[in-house]
Amino acid sequence: MSTAPQSFPLTFGLNTFGDVTSDADGRPISHAQTIRDLVGHGIAAEQAGLDFFGIGEHHVDDMPLSAADIVLSAIAARTERIHVGSAVTVLSSDDPVRVFQRYSTLNAVSDGRAEIILGRGSSIDSFPLFGFDLSDYEQLFEEKTNLFAHLREGGPVTWEGSTRSGLRDQDVVPHLESPLPTWIGVGGSPESVIRTAHYGFSLMLAVIGGPASRFAPYSELFHKALEQFGRERQQIGLHSPGHVAATDEQAREEFWPHYRDMITKVSATRGFAIPTEASFRRELGPDGSLYVGSPETVAAKIAANLRVVGANRFDLKYGIPGMTDESLLTAIRLYGEEVVPRVRELLAWPPP
Repeated sequence: MSTAPQSFPLTFGLNTFGDVTSDADGRPISHAQTIRDLVGHGIAAEQAGLDFFGIGEHHVDDMPLSAADIVLSAIAARTERIHVGSAVTVLSSDDPVRVFQRYSTLNAVSDGRAEIILGRGSSIDSFPLFGFDLSDYEQLFEEKTNLFAHLREGGPVTWEGSTRSGLRDQDVVPHLESPLPTWIGVGGSPESVIRTAHYGFSLMLAVIGGPASRFAPYSELFHKALEQFGRERQQIGLHSPGHVAATDEQAREEFWPHYRDMITKVSATRGFAIPTEASFRRELGPDGSLYVGSPETVAAKIAANLRVVGANRFDLKYGIPGMTDESLLTAIRLYGEEVVPRVRELLAWPPP
């Protein structure tokens, strides 16, 4: 069993993919209203005492958050304490220079509260949209991560690669006042864990199926790789989907039909098995990846898995297309005001 290093604070975040909610009659709301509602969610997350609010880039009809940094800037302008960032930015289909400039700008707007989680793109809708070939999937991410790491170090950048034009003594603005907190989202590849350590970034483990315990070896690998690369110790986070309501029964009733519909819809392109009520119940259990239930149920599972994996951060991916905005706002409040304090009690870990 791993134990989380208390050299880092224990922190809690929310992630969203900008899922389109439904009105009281079950009709999908507009993309514009979805985006406006997300700004309200970010404000609600700060009011609930949470540490981070992240938006994951998507480019599809029921997840229309294609420009996360703009929405995050709106949240930053209306909050004072909460950190804001991507969860994730699909770096493979973007330009690292523009990504760096956008998040450096967000960091300035938020007075140093911006973070970025980089990812290869488990959802691949951005690749054809922006003209990238999936056969270059690995090379795109490796080269662009390398360039982003150079940009993050500051100063004139000289870089050569095959996925975009090179740079020679290029000054890239705006300059950062301090290094941008950077994570890499990893879904199960040891090579990705080692890459994260190589660049000295923090590690966000995306557990979206099965037990979190299977990621514990990745934490050990990460620490060993950091040491071998001569890097300082870095943070480890867990990202998993879930929903919090007053009771276990209410949470499951609100979540299950929309979860079933969403996974069924994406199963053809993502290779997911179509969920059944039996498989749903397994994912709700201690060896599953879903954090759905009352504050007490969700807190107990978070605490157990942070302990097992040796992580110091937990990000709950909330919301599924078709849920109501009211239920999501309630989940945000319960997560921040009831789940998080209970997790701290269970782990005997004081607030940051």
